[in-house]
Amino acid sequence: MHMVFLIHNAYGIGGTIRATYNLASVLAEQHDVEIASVFRHRDVPVMDVPAKVRLTHLVDLRAASADFEGDDPRHAEPAGIFPRADGRHRQYSRLTDSRIGSYLSRSEADVIVGTRPGLNTHIARQARAVGIRVGQEHLTFSGHGFRLRHEIRHRYQLLDAITTVSESDARSYRQLHLPGVRVEAIPNSVPRVSGEPADGSGKVIVAAGRLIPLKRYEILIKAFAEVAEAHPDWHLRIFGEGDTTGNERESLTSLIGELDLSRKVHLMGKVDPLEPEWIKGSIAASASDRESFGMTIVEAMRCGLPVVSTDCPVGPREIIEDGVDGYLVPTGHVGGMAAALLELVGDDRLRRRMGEAALKNSARFDPSLIAERHQDLYQDLLRRGPGRRSVGFRRKAGFQARTRAIDTAHAVRSMTRAVASKLGAP
Repeated sequence: MHMVFLIHNAYGIGGTIRATYNLASVLAEQHDVEIASVFRHRDVPVMDVPAKVRLTHLVDLRAASADFEGDDPRHAEPAGIFPRADGRHRQYSRLTDSRIGSYLSRSEADVIVGTRPGLNTHIARQARAVGIRVGQEHLTFSGHGFRLRHEIRHRYQLLDAITTVSESDARSYRQLHLPGVRVEAIPNSVPRVSGEPADGSGKVIVAAGRLIPLKRYEILIKAFAEVAEAHPDWHLRIFGEGDTTGNERESLTSLIGELDLSRKVHLMGKVDPLEPEWIKGSIAASASDRESFGMTIVEAMRCGLPVVSTDCPVGPREIIEDGVDGYLVPTGHVGGMAAALLELVGDDRLRRRMGEAALKNSARFDPSLIAERHQDLYQDLLRRGPGRRSVGFRRKAGFQARTRAIDTAHAVRSMTRAVASKLGAP
């Protein structure tokens, strides 16, 4: 099979990029695999591109490129295909509409896979009829805003399949009643640690993820204050960067100072690869209010660390077996987080036993097993035939009518905003 993964920017770093690289690497052992990155902003990707995978880009944002700084006037025109409700909309334009559309219309791939709602919309509307169209969802349906959920209900009807990273989220998409669209829950994959896993002796608790309010690092830091008081030889290391304003980092730094934990809690910044840092620790922690999956949870478990995580509505509860390879605690609850950490910190045998269980149980996320599930899905869809050939005239006509209505509504809103802006209206 010839497979294409359409991704926002494969030259950066993030969970979706890592998951795509992991999957593409295994599939490329048997298939022709290409990653099409809408944007390119640097000469070399941050993460190593799998050896047998081709990486192409559609819009070059490097200073020396013809696309840089809006040399093409279409840069200044808002995107018409990429939905406004997708949080990345401001980065897209008429230029990206054209480049993505041109690429999809030329592609002879058997399977085209999108990796976020805006790109799934492009695939639904612009991919050639002969290919299988799959929309990956790396975020939760409930986490999307009302407008984006509305668009998904209509735009996704000409996809052949939707894959989610949790069964809980798959149920949400099945409830949309998208006729003929297959919905499968296939988690992200994470390779096993390349060297020896953690042995439980390091007196370090490790957390990783973006420094944003949603991650609730203040809960973890306050919980660790109780750990540090009882076990002053332990440390907490938090890996990750925040947004460009740096407000969250400043807030966390201030909290660390207030709790007199400057020598115990360390904001380590972005590190890649993170695997060597997991291994230095003995416990992993996540205090998030919401997760779509929990990539760092699996990464930690694959390195042999038990994980203390908040019991988010989606994600961690499908990864951690409470009391066996980690603990699930109530969201936003400092006391619950502190109690679970104290139990593991204070019992070496328990910590090592749960770390061994984490290493064993997380094997189900091995890239070879996850890639096999994707491959089976694609092959089954190919046997059925592309959705556009099987939907029938009426459904196709209905979809096109709804698409025109949504596009018209967007155009009217855009015109209204433009007129209001010229008139100086708020």
